[in-house]
Amino acid sequence: MNVLLIGSGGREHALALKISQSKSLTKLFIYPGNPGTKQLGQNIELVKNDENSLINFCRENKIKLVVVGPEKPLIDGLADKLILNGIKVFGPTKAAARLEGEKSFAKNLMQEYGIPTADYEVFTKDEYFDALEYLKTSKLPVVIKADGIAAGKGVVVASNFEEAKDALEDCFVRSTFGASGNKVVIEEFMTGQEASIFAITDGNEFILLPAAQDHKRIGEDDTGKNTGGMGAYAPTPFVTNIILDQVALRIVEPTLKAMRDKFSMYSGCLYVGLMLTEDGPKVVEYNCRFGDPETQVVLPLLEGDFLELLNSVASGKLKKRSVKYNGGSSVCVVAASKGYPDAYEKGKVIFGLNEITSDEMIVYHAGTIENEDKIVTNGGRVLGVTSIIKENNLIKAKETAYKALTKLHFEGIYYRKDISDKATKNLD
Repeated sequence: MNVLLIGSGGREHALALKISQSKSLTKLFIYPGNPGTKQLGQNIELVKNDENSLINFCRENKIKLVVVGPEKPLIDGLADKLILNGIKVFGPTKAAARLEGEKSFAKNLMQEYGIPTADYEVFTKDEYFDALEYLKTSKLPVVIKADGIAAGKGVVVASNFEEAKDALEDCFVRSTFGASGNKVVIEEFMTGQEASIFAITDGNEFILLPAAQDHKRIGEDDTGKNTGGMGAYAPTPFVTNIILDQVALRIVEPTLKAMRDKFSMYSGCLYVGLMLTEDGPKVVEYNCRFGDPETQVVLPLLEGDFLELLNSVASGKLKKRSVKYNGGSSVCVVAASKGYPDAYEKGKVIFGLNEITSDEMIVYHAGTIENEDKIVTNGGRVLGVTSIIKENNLIKAKETAYKALTKLHFEGIYYRKDISDKATKNLD
């Protein structure tokens, strides 16, 4: 089949690589893609934000399946438009994507269906002073979240009232996140290990992929500002089979039932961000797509036909046995631009990409472009330097990833040096 993959980041490079390995693939197109995806299929240019241009391309090129990588097109309703035009799509409808697009909707749904999550209150922009009063009596630390999508940066863990007030003003006064910050969710702070689990579902049946752990903060030991993700590893030893069963029974099943009850059947990848608390796993957030950079470490640990899995979901009947965990392990370290997640420079030449030739390594492109036959930086998160080890050995996986990083360089390169340490310290 001919497949169109939408997106341009490290997640899409990982998806493209896995899709390209399928025996059922005829041709893979990526819109707009990046220099990494260019090696796996054909990057294409379309009229930006023009759904008709996209649909015409699908018809002209006999596209049998569209795989949507980023959240924004899904939240905006791209899947609905494709389905209306008879084009199969892997990704939820606009109504279902509200699980990510509106945190207040997700929290209210969890409360209604008894899905374990943090206690919370919701405030709108015109309730600014009410929110301030609520914060004055809240137990610290407290979590403030912009209701809409904010590129992974609309969440603040405030350790004192002044930090909480500043986060509230970012949303309500300074409009840092635009319309996404016109409503906020204020949550209790949960403690424990975090984990990310992808549930691949047709709306009724589902499978859970190996659990990963993301590293959101810019600095070592989880310090500094939130980012889109500075690295990840899989599988995480904190998610045991018992916990996986709890996640399936107490979280994923009731979530899918809730969405069916709301006439918003959820089909695609349901990302469940978890906190593994003393009371069991609780939902931190839902995403309506594969996570980034968790996708980069989870997909290499799957054996089987990944495209068959995605196509079965889009066709309405999940083929559970399309893929399975291969027993390996993976660590992804994000090489970022100096200054990220704040202001940073672009256009820095990347050296050393051709020196990484090991079968145990993949360098995913995220914020890169080609410029006069050179690969240069074009984003905050530039590369995902990722090891793939055949055995479940995170110590070796970390060593392999960081050894590869020594061969790469661009001006202002920055990366955390402790990706996966939480797991390996636990194993020592």
